[in-house]
Amino acid sequence: METAYQSDIGQQRSENQDRVDSFATDAGMQLDLVADGIGGNRGGDVAAQTTVQTLGQRFLKSAPNDEAAAKQWLADQVQQINDQIIDESRKNENYQGMGTTLVAAIFFNDRQKIVIANIGDSRGYIMHQNVLTQVTVDHSLVNELVKNGDLTEQEAAVSPQNNIITRAIGISHDAQIDVNVFPFEPGDQLLMCSDGLSKTVDKQELAQVLQSDAPLKDKCSVLVEKANAAGGPDNITVLISQNDQER
Repeated sequence: METAYQSDIGQQRSENQDRVDSFATDAGMQLDLVADGIGGNRGGDVAAQTTVQTLGQRFLKSAPNDEAAAKQWLADQVQQINDQIIDESRKNENYQGMGTTLVAAIFFNDRQKIVIANIGDSRGYIMHQNVLTQVTVDHSLVNELVKNGDLTEQEAAVSPQNNIITRAIGISHDAQIDVNVFPFEPGDQLLMCSDGLSKTVDKQELAQVLQSDAPLKDKCSVLVEKANAAGGPDNITVLISQNDQER
């Protein structure tokens, strides 16, 4: 597995509360993580960093060894971290209201499938045979309004409520994370990002960058540059992993 990632403060933020990392075990398993912190006084930074580092350290110590175990492991770990962050926010008034979104992916050593989990509006996409598909569903107020028929997709794209999320780690003790399994074939690419990218660069542009022959590190840089060129209203974080097994 080849992986690259980059995080940028953007053009309009005073600090970067996004966190990104990738953890690989000696047995060839891998965990990719992108978190977008919520809350002032560094609270969002603390929540995102706690989530990424705790998940990564626990994965390296006891990575789940099959699909069913991975799905349960992600759900259990997120619930534990969620409770930890809520408890910390209650103890420290500077961290009140802190939380974080999360998108996570687990690869097994055979590279045949990928387990993807998400809570909030950070996203995961899979590029397969030059077709880019979003494989996570945003947990946002706008998305709920679209599903209920109260907003059209066109109205949602310009809605002033498009920054309101309905689920996140640290918001309530009932942290519901979506976990799904997808094929991941040789040559396929996984793109994970915070909303600082997905809300400024459209899907067609994302696909064009991934379709190029550039190194993954350069693809990450190009996507960050595009988000900043579009105004960079939020922190921008992108991770790309590619199945480098032979076809």
